[in-house]
Amino acid sequence: MVVMAKAAMAVTSHDYGDALTKSLLFFEGQRSGKLPPTQRVTWRKDSALRDGLEIGVDLVGGYYDAGDNVKFNFPMAFSTTMVAWSVLEFGKLMGSELPHALDSVRWAADYFLKATALPGLVFAQVGDPFADHDCWQRPEDMDTPRTPYAVSKQFPGSEVSAEIAAALAASSLVFRAADRGYSARLLKRARMVFEFADTYRGSYNESLGRWVCPFYCSFSGYEDELIWGAAWLFKATKAAYYWNYVTKNINKIQNSAEFGWDTKDAGINVLISKFVMSGNDTSDIFISNADKFVCTLLPESPSLSVSYSPGGLLFKPGGSNMQHSTALSFLLLVYSQYINQSKRLIHCGNVVIPPSRLVQVAKGQVDYILGSNPLGMSYMVGYGKKFPERIHHRASSLPSSATHPERIACAGGNQYFHSAAPNPNLLLGAVVGGPDFKDSYADSRPDFAYSEPTTYINAPLLALLAYFKSHPS
Repeated sequence: MVVMAKAAMAVTSHDYGDALTKSLLFFEGQRSGKLPPTQRVTWRKDSALRDGLEIGVDLVGGYYDAGDNVKFNFPMAFSTTMVAWSVLEFGKLMGSELPHALDSVRWAADYFLKATALPGLVFAQVGDPFADHDCWQRPEDMDTPRTPYAVSKQFPGSEVSAEIAAALAASSLVFRAADRGYSARLLKRARMVFEFADTYRGSYNESLGRWVCPFYCSFSGYEDELIWGAAWLFKATKAAYYWNYVTKNINKIQNSAEFGWDTKDAGINVLISKFVMSGNDTSDIFISNADKFVCTLLPESPSLSVSYSPGGLLFKPGGSNMQHSTALSFLLLVYSQYINQSKRLIHCGNVVIPPSRLVQVAKGQVDYILGSNPLGMSYMVGYGKKFPERIHHRASSLPSSATHPERIACAGGNQYFHSAAPNPNLLLGAVVGGPDFKDSYADSRPDFAYSEPTTYINAPLLALLAYFKSHPS
């Protein structure tokens, strides 16, 4: 039924290039700090220009992760790693959008250099999340505490530190050809931050749990981030130390079919599989794990472990479901390229899977997001004729300073939050959490599990849109 539903709605053609353009604009709409002259989302203005000042550290910049005004560095780092990986795999297919993709990586990488500038400290968050979530306020007007939270030798946070190391290493690869000095600086810092994460082991749930939970608790532990960070450092350095680290520690994680801001298992196996395949060792554990991951996603596989809505959208438990659709589809697409180059097939029980099938499933998810679904609506703001208009996003839902120059206080935004009117500012390219399991969507601002966009939904989508822009059929 799911396969038939997907096939029936796959006839709609989409402008993947337009969607890619808008997805990159979304990252500009999420910027924190002093906006550059090249800023294209002009209803957004400078914000949080004093971040870190209270403790004498410059923490200005970075991204707001979702519809609030806190800088959560754990998901921000994952999003950065994914944008960088997208550029590394499919940057050549981005065309005129490649410079904007590089800008989005650099905006985050510059911030992470600041967040890791003090020896023995890694900043994990800026902003009191509870105070922030009690206000419906433009980032330009914020008067809630911009408290910086850091992990240290005494109060470790290996998952956030290792993810930042991965982001810095991946970013260094992105800039290696165009800006060697900057690339070398990023890589040097990535090594230092990884060593810090590995030497002083512990979860930031323990050291910063009062402030990072329940927002971005680490549920999968920190071993996966350490291996993920080492994998990216191996990709960036080819140093045997990092390869040995990955291979010696891979059995310390569950090697599950999970992949996202909290769990890196499937991503590690896909990333490392490329190196193994190039060595012609097709019996390797990384390839075996990557194959098993693929088999959990395909509707025809006997080991299918995800659900699909009647309209064909991939579902996993929890809110903000589109994060799973984009991140897992990203891995399917990337792995399809790897196995195609190695002329491999995947065996899910008695079912033989060619690389083209992985691309087909990934494309089905992208097309669903862009409007090939039972409601005939795009879940990307500004794409198509019908899209979410009441997204759970403070800056988008409040009048811009151009139309309302007076400051809006903490409680002053409540009338806009509860309004049934569409958001006054289009956050172009923002992909929301998505519909429910029955393919219905209420377009309700308070329903944040469905109506809130996040950077980690959009980040993996960039690669998919770039690929299908060049391979529309």
